[in-house]
Amino acid sequence: MDQSGISPNTSNQELVINSDNDSATALLQEKQERRNETLRDVSFVEYMTVGILCFVNLINYMDRFTLAGVLTHVKAEFNIGDDSAGFLQTVFVVAYMVFAPIFGYLGDRYSRRTIMAFGVGLWSMTTLFGSFITNFTWFAFFRGLVGIGEASYSTIAPTIISDLFVGNVRSKMLAIFYFAIPVGSGMGYIVGSVAGGVAGDWRWGLRVTPVLGALAVGLIALVMRDPERGAAEDSHMTATSYKDDLRSLIKNPSFMLCTFAFTCVTFVTGALAWWGPQFIFLGLNLQNGMDMSLERVSLIFGGLTMVSGLLGVPLGSWLGAGLVKQYPRAHPIICGAGLLLSAPAMTVAVAIADQSFYAPFIFMLLAEVTLNLNWAIVADMSLYVVIPPRRSTAEAFLILISHMFGDAGSPYLVGVISESLKKSLSLTPTEEPSASVQFRALQYSLFTTCFVEVIGGVFFLLTAIYIVRDKLKVDTAIANAVAQRTEPSHSTAQEENSNE
Repeated sequence: MDQSGISPNTSNQELVINSDNDSATALLQEKQERRNETLRDVSFVEYMTVGILCFVNLINYMDRFTLAGVLTHVKAEFNIGDDSAGFLQTVFVVAYMVFAPIFGYLGDRYSRRTIMAFGVGLWSMTTLFGSFITNFTWFAFFRGLVGIGEASYSTIAPTIISDLFVGNVRSKMLAIFYFAIPVGSGMGYIVGSVAGGVAGDWRWGLRVTPVLGALAVGLIALVMRDPERGAAEDSHMTATSYKDDLRSLIKNPSFMLCTFAFTCVTFVTGALAWWGPQFIFLGLNLQNGMDMSLERVSLIFGGLTMVSGLLGVPLGSWLGAGLVKQYPRAHPIICGAGLLLSAPAMTVAVAIADQSFYAPFIFMLLAEVTLNLNWAIVADMSLYVVIPPRRSTAEAFLILISHMFGDAGSPYLVGVISESLKKSLSLTPTEEPSASVQFRALQYSLFTTCFVEVIGGVFFLLTAIYIVRDKLKVDTAIANAVAQRTEPSHSTAQEENSNE
């Protein structure tokens, strides 16, 4: 039963219960406010748990974008075009999103530590084995297995943070957790290019994260804390059926609109992360007197991605924490404004990539900083508008939708559009397209991301209409659960009254 949907009862018995619920709400808010203002209540084990989750998230995204840093070498070895190269990322994301709901269901009901250790172990082994595969079809298959392993981790980790902390402390910890995404992505480009360059073989870039993954499995199994679901809020709610979970999420406008908006974010980040280094590489080498290697471009692009994360994620979290107290709708508005500011900066960066060395990187940095404002805020919003025993399912649902219509298809879509444009832009379609044609085709394809950013910004602004109401529903449901647990007689009376 969805506790946030209990209808009001005007009987005297219910008034007594509501009075106790008000007391429970006050006590709950007092505890949360105390933890909002200080980190003194955070224990060493809790800090270690967040640190482990951040470490795994970091190497997770390192592994995901290692290939992007050496994509030209991958295409050359397997003799594939832009469409097949984009398919490598698509098959990974498809497996990732398909298995996310399964792990979300398990994460709301079984040991999250066991599930996470299994998942990290799986993607570490499949990444390592995949680095020795010489057949493209089997290589793509192993990239899909990596996605399955990552799905088990990504659906569960944010809910552990949610069950450890409340209020601003939760927001800060989520900001640290999601801070690892752009930083890890940037390190992926760097690791791929440096390891491949030193060893003379791009495959060695894929053999770095499995070693770190083995360390992560040990830390998860031996050190990480797996709290009771809803422990930070003292809700102690029991899980409802999967059908009820999905029905409640679909009827939750804040969650759904936020999911649609985040889908636009993943579309943009997926396409940009996969094609960005090669696009800039092509653009720079069209300029007179410029001779840049892909490895060097990947290093610069990786550093830029890391810096954008260092600036954007904490800035978004700081703005959210500072403004939400005075303006409760601040979270979705910050996210929407970030996307609407990112779109023109991205447009300029893509448009002038063949005309200047520094300007494209500057505008790309501005675009990524404003794009990164939403990472921690979206995670916080998607958790506080959903009751505790439903949050792993909510994360899985968000992952499924955002990746199905976002980065599952955007790298492949950009690659397909690029391959199609090469034929129309070439004077002799039967010959190998020139560097200028390759650049122009990819440039026109990447302009699609700018339009998608605007659509995402609109969805975030629509979320602001419902966010306060939906958060209040969850707070009320948690307070009711606390009241019923602390006053068994009243809980019994309420059940008897509801059966009359």
